Amino acid sequence: MSTQAQKRFAPKLKIKTGDTVIVITGEDRGKSGKVLEVFPKENKALVQGVIIISKHTKPNAQNQQGGIIKKEAPIDISNLKLSVGGKATRVGRKVEDGKTVRIAKSTGEIIK
Repeated sequence: MSTQAQKRFAPKLKIKTGDTVIVITGEDRGKSGKVLEVFPKENKALVQGVIIISKHTKPNAQNQQGGIIKKEAPIDISNLKLSVGGKATRVGRKVEDGKTVRIAKSTGEIIK
């Protein structure tokens, strides 16, 4: 696929907003959290409580004092696995009643 075609089409991701995921590699390995936002074009996700950065801000209307703010930074989706019952699992797809649903490979249950 050419680079132009890759930029036009966002990949079909196996992790969605609201899922609980576990970090499988990197500085925050072993931590889990809820997915707050997914960025398919960058192949990244924002996970609650994972990859906390310090951002220095100047005083403005919202933050009159300024200072250092702690916030989450996006993490690459390849470093995340879906958590089902507290364990990491791979995600598959299956057609049921004419609709494609996600299933947990380890347990076989349907992921909502």
